[in-house]
Amino acid sequence: MSILSPTQRLLSPGGVAEFVRASFGPDGRVRDCGPLTGGGFAAVWWVRLDDGRDVVLKVAPLPSVRLLRYETDLLAAEARYFRLVAEHAPRVPVPPVLHHGRDPHLGEWLVTGWLPGRALPDLDGDDSAARYDFGVAMATLHRITGDRFGYDADRTGGATWSAAFAAIIDDLLADAADWDITLPTPSQRIRALVARHADLLDQVRRPALLHFDGWDGNVLAATGRSGPAAAPDGDVPAAPDDTGAYRMCGLVDGERFLYGDPLLDLVSPLLFRRAEDEPEHPFLRGYADTTGMPLVFDDGARRRLALYRMHLHLLMTVEMPSRGITPDNDPGRHTLLAKLLDRDLADLSGH
Repeated sequence: MSILSPTQRLLSPGGVAEFVRASFGPDGRVRDCGPLTGGGFAAVWWVRLDDGRDVVLKVAPLPSVRLLRYETDLLAAEARYFRLVAEHAPRVPVPPVLHHGRDPHLGEWLVTGWLPGRALPDLDGDDSAARYDFGVAMATLHRITGDRFGYDADRTGGATWSAAFAAIIDDLLADAADWDITLPTPSQRIRALVARHADLLDQVRRPALLHFDGWDGNVLAATGRSGPAAAPDGDVPAAPDDTGAYRMCGLVDGERFLYGDPLLDLVSPLLFRRAEDEPEHPFLRGYADTTGMPLVFDDGARRRLALYRMHLHLLMTVEMPSRGITPDNDPGRHTLLAKLLDRDLADLSGH
């Protein structure tokens, strides 16, 4: 397996078998396994057990690896997220947690059940019904309320949404300084823009459960013919069967969850675009139909969305060195994120 990100551990079938034994005991045996691609933080493999079950193994970076501040204990957070959703929103299809382990020798890892389907970018056909379903799922998740704003388990957060959001931005700016990252504007300007909008952020009074990372690669869809029997390691895109459209059947990678403004979760599903420019997008229609209220993109909502896009684009910029991404090996990403951050800052500076 070619490791592109310094945070991802290099695994082998023998190492995977060791994690399986540590999770399920000496009788846990691997029939087949292989790496999964798409993420850049943890090492992720599909595993077919001797008893016929398909599972997913996710292994955290080694303790010696430099991480961003918000990336502390992400696998433990993911286990909490999946268990929380399973308990409070059981109709939202997240993987069942089978084992979360820590070991001085092995490190930290997570084993979940394998979900059927393919990620949205891998589909061959109309995905609008699956995106509508994702909007329904997201609105359902937003009914879950946290005890405070921000990340859970004593990580960065606050009693108000403005305090939590400012602290989250401060962490990213501190990471940028630590990694010597050149931003398109001084950090003081970003902090000032967040502070200027504090009253607007504090119109959010309820800390809703947010997935945050709802880009297309974390949404799985299938048709009636698809299911766990489809080879996890196959490279043939899923295709609709004779009965109709794809439907959402899985939501994965919940480790970055936090509590805050539901509008934040309208950013990643329309990555690099503006939700307010696409009110008829199937994701937004599913969301609105489930809440029973139309999405109103007034001036305040647009400014909050601009703040959340700035946050996402800042995060994607700051994480690049830790993922081994440079202007030389991925110049397009650097150029795009610089352009998007400039646009976000211009949108916010106009108010």
